[in-house]
Amino acid sequence: MRIGIAYDLKTDFQAQASGPDDALEEYDSPTTVEGIELALRSRGHTVTRLGGGRRFLAAVLESPPELVFNIAEGHGSRSREAHVPAVCEMLRIPHTHSDPLTMAVALDKAMAKRVVAIAGVPTPRFAVIESARELASLSLEFPLFAKPLFEGSSMGIRKNSRIANAGELDQRVGTLLEHYHEPVLVEEFCDGPEFTVAVLGTGPTARVVAPMEIVPKKIAVADFVYSLDLKRGANWREELEYVAPPRRDATFLRAIEKVALDAHRALGCRDISRVDVRVGRDGAPKFIEANPLPGIAPGWSDLALLWEGLGRTYEDLVNSIVDEARERLRLP
Repeated sequence: MRIGIAYDLKTDFQAQASGPDDALEEYDSPTTVEGIELALRSRGHTVTRLGGGRRFLAAVLESPPELVFNIAEGHGSRSREAHVPAVCEMLRIPHTHSDPLTMAVALDKAMAKRVVAIAGVPTPRFAVIESARELASLSLEFPLFAKPLFEGSSMGIRKNSRIANAGELDQRVGTLLEHYHEPVLVEEFCDGPEFTVAVLGTGPTARVVAPMEIVPKKIAVADFVYSLDLKRGANWREELEYVAPPRRDATFLRAIEKVALDAHRALGCRDISRVDVRVGRDGAPKFIEANPLPGIAPGWSDLALLWEGLGRTYEDLVNSIVDEARERLRLP
């Protein structure tokens, strides 16, 4: 097939970057694009690089591919991850990953929680805070967890995102409101083990590939925050252990997988998603958030590490996404 890769690089936005030091965290590196291209070529596909934004639009108008492999994060709004899928829908160009509606809903963490909760998927109690004065009427139980409402790639999630008291809450939420200029999601902190779950497929054909447990090596699980500080650290492999599949009781893992699969289906995710699940204070798994556009940086992103833990190749990860899209779209 003729496949075009839609992507946004950190270098595309460096000139206009401002605000917190993780403002460009969700954008990709040339290494990721190169890895995807090599994986696609290994299956005999003809590959072009389309970029994102206006560059993507110009490229597909001039020479539309048979399939767009979409990892473009978009820019400038809470619906930014819907930009490329919306263009593809308008121009009737087949594309991988979810449609614009799912992309937009999933990025807004509160919207996603409301949708999955209606479908019966358990999620921690939460509130959306738009101004610091709203904290006085908050009825959630400490410890709490705070993060920007519609960011990805652990933006705004630091070691102090776990909040033990009202003073810490005022300080952390105030910082997030000031730095990210968007509402803050505050939810009751889940103090059990943390998992991320890979789901392949669409609707009735969707199935769990495997969960991966993210295990802190130097801190108690009850205090653990899977923060950007840890992910960025030069010694992250010394701080964290990624276990796929987890060494856990089969019944317990089935409960984790059910939360992830039910959330994937409730949100209408297509082809692939990565769903974060953490065990709550009651010992039951809870939906934290879903990423229908999960990062696939070779050797670093959670999804790539999960595939690696299962003994599967990076080429298999990339081409599994393409295979799901081709089957869904009935492409040859």
